[in-house]
Amino acid sequence: MEAYSQKQHIIVFQQQKSGEAKVNEVKSFNEHLFEIDIISINSPLPPVLEHSRDFLPETLKADLVLDFLKHPDLSTDLAILCEKLAIPLVASGKILQVKWAITPPT
Repeated sequence: MEAYSQKQHIIVFQQQKSGEAKVNEVKSFNEHLFEIDIISINSPLPPVLEHSRDFLPETLKADLVLDFLKHPDLSTDLAILCEKLAIPLVASGKILQVKWAITPPT
């Protein structure tokens, strides 16, 4: 059996280090399989965001996106972006109106 040689590219979105522990676990056991980029949003946010473009990129290139964001507006807009780009999105424990996201219970 030939070893898989190409790393999968994962982008993790988090607020206030909300995904750090899980990302570190993935890295510690499978670092040779994944290239992980972390996008952290650490500034205080209002309850409602008019424009998430100030916090989310316009485009992404990844094999998988993980959503550890706490702000529902950001999570929704991230799911819309991933759907548009056909990138799988996992947003554990969230209830999103965007059906593209995979939202398993935590």
